[in-house]
Amino acid sequence: MSQKVKTIILIDDHDIVRHGLKQLIEKIGSYKVVGEYANGVAFLNALPTIKDLPDLFILDYSMPMRNGLEVLQEALQIDDSLKFLILTQHLEEDIINNVYKHGARGFLHKTCTAEQLNFTLENIIKFGYSNISEILKRIRVAPTLQIEKHKIDLTERELQLIELVCNEAEYTYQEIASIMNVSIKTVDKYRGQLFSKLNVKSKVGLVLYAFKYKLTKPFIEY
Repeated sequence: MSQKVKTIILIDDHDIVRHGLKQLIEKIGSYKVVGEYANGVAFLNALPTIKDLPDLFILDYSMPMRNGLEVLQEALQIDDSLKFLILTQHLEEDIINNVYKHGARGFLHKTCTAEQLNFTLENIIKFGYSNISEILKRIRVAPTLQIEKHKIDLTERELQLIELVCNEAEYTYQEIASIMNVSIKTVDKYRGQLFSKLNVKSKVGLVLYAFKYKLTKPFIEY
C-alpha cells in the first residue's frame, strides 16, 4: 500500500529558495508542495480562500512587509489548528522562544540537513510538534502570554493527568497510569474526556493548552 502523500505550502520571499526547498521536500519523503507564496501578505490574503488546507506550512522568518512571527500570529487568529514550521537563518534565543510561544510547531535553521528536515516534517505532521521537550524548554523561559480566563471545569484527576503529561520526563501513558495508581484504561478514559472538553487531539495539544491557560505545573506554582 502506498504511503499517503502529505501536503505542504511554502511561504518565502526568495524564488530560488522556494524552488530548491520544493525539490528537496518532494525528494526526501511522501510530500507534495501544493502552494507557494512570495510574502506573508499574499499568503494571509489567500489563506481564507484555501479550500484544501495542507498538512503543514513552511514559513520563512525574514520577509518584507510582514515577518514570519507576524504572519504566524495573524494566521493562527484565522485558524489556530494550522501547523507551521519556521525556517530561518536566525539563531537568536528570543526569536526561537517567540515563535514557539506564539504557536509554531517547529523551528529549523536553513543550514539543516535533509535528514533533519524530514525528521521535523514527519514529527509535526504525525504528532503535532517537532519535539515536545523543546516546547517545554522554550515556553518556560520565554515571557508569558497574556493569561486568558479558563472557563472549563476539570476534575482533580484530569488536572493530575495534564500535569504528568507536561512533565519534562515525558512519561508514557502506561507510566502515567502507574503513577496515578489506576489502569491504563482509566487513563485512556481521562484522556478522552480531556480531548473532548479542551478540543485537542494529542499529547502536545494538552501541553499547549496547559501553558496557554496556566493550568498546572510547570506553568504555575502552587
